[in-house]
Amino acid sequence: MSSLPQHLDLHLIRILYLLLIEKNVSRVALKLNQPQPSISASLRKLRELTGDPLLVRGARGMVPTQHGESLLDPAKRILDQTESLFIKKRPFVAQEEARTFHIAAPDYLDSQFLPNVVAMLRRGSPRSRVVLHSQGPGVDHVRQLSDGDLDLVIANWEEPPAHLHMSKLFEDPIICAMHAENAYARRTASDAMTVDDYLSLPHVAPSPMMPGYHGVIDTFLERQNMQRNVVVESAYFGLIPYMLTQTDLVLTTGRQFVRFHEKTLPLKTFTVPLKFPPMRFYQLWHQRVHQAPEHKWLRDQVSAAAKALIKK
Repeated sequence: MSSLPQHLDLHLIRILYLLLIEKNVSRVALKLNQPQPSISASLRKLRELTGDPLLVRGARGMVPTQHGESLLDPAKRILDQTESLFIKKRPFVAQEEARTFHIAAPDYLDSQFLPNVVAMLRRGSPRSRVVLHSQGPGVDHVRQLSDGDLDLVIANWEEPPAHLHMSKLFEDPIICAMHAENAYARRTASDAMTVDDYLSLPHVAPSPMMPGYHGVIDTFLERQNMQRNVVVESAYFGLIPYMLTQTDLVLTTGRQFVRFHEKTLPLKTFTVPLKFPPMRFYQLWHQRVHQAPEHKWLRDQVSAAAKALIKK
């Protein structure tokens, strides 16, 4: 028998399969819309490759040889498996599917945003699991996205990695907040804070999310050759509003975050006397899941939660 060719001809395997099924060169030519001499030439090549006649004359026409019959199932498997490589991706039926979605997000988002995301995912795909991951120093979210440990990162990094896909979610204007009974708050109008006041007041700031990353507030100040007086760093951003009520600390953050806590805590907000750009939140994902139907659905749910937040 001749040696196996370096490049297996899929079309030749299809001809082999049809010849063994139809047992007739003319019918195979008709099915494939090819001239009969072309199919006859393919049969000759198949006989050369296998070292077997494959089809021989019988009492009622051509019949497969014993070796030919043994090739029928392998040929069908190859064709079926090849077809599965190129068929269109099956749509994601959220109500019926069970997936696990891994999302990393900071805890200084609007307090209702992530709960709304989780609620939408639970309603849309009740059999799926949702795993929320924190963002903290030493965690390589970019690597986790590329490795498949994370499906989505919600962030406001000033310069997201260029090779990741990005979709904008919402913007949040930056304001200051402090205890309403703070001595400074009692004597100063909400729109009367000066730059000197802002820089000298005692600030509480979140711990860096990534090594060497100072956050949008301090990065902006550095570019203006300014530095605020950060006296407390906290890895627990959600507790900072409660710290304000017992101290003279000042928090600089997005208006959406403060708005929720204003309802239950004695806080006073101030217009920041510097032209900070708004905090821009977006979702990031890797090319490896860009076309996956379930991940498109996931990103649509996150986008819908962001739109609902903007309308509030």
